[in-house]
Amino acid sequence: MDIYEFLENHNVTYQRYDHPAVYTVAEADELVPANDGAHTKNLFLRDKKDKRHLLLVAFAETPVNLKELSALLEVSNLSLASPERLLKHLGITPGAVSPLALINDVDHLVEVVFERGVWESAALSCHPLVNTATLVLPKAGIEQFLRATGHTVTLVNL
Repeated sequence: MDIYEFLENHNVTYQRYDHPAVYTVAEADELVPANDGAHTKNLFLRDKKDKRHLLLVAFAETPVNLKELSALLEVSNLSLASPERLLKHLGITPGAVSPLALINDVDHLVEVVFERGVWESAALSCHPLVNTATLVLPKAGIEQFLRATGHTVTLVNL
């Protein structure tokens, strides 16, 4: 399904910013126009046995220690998932990871984890399934989107 059609059908408002392709937080800092959305990094993770997959949304500047996060979430040995797993579970490629990719997780196999401060932000910057645009959604819009996709959020302090 088209992400813009989905957002419109679920009354999720957003502001769109087009920009050159970005693959890292550093590139986003340089190329994404200034906006009011929380600036985040999104990590697609898997456990050692490949039974659990998680999408972590954290502030761009927050250091993420996967060993500590594994213990906090009671998941064995978290690591970055491969591009193949990313495509299989979220239908996107590296550089485009964002909560909006959960639209493609129709079987609800991906757990959603937000850094508490990000979740408490007034607005969030997200790629719309490609890394050549950024959408800024208000907090209510993120909540509406997650309800519409059937995903719940686990909050963590990083």
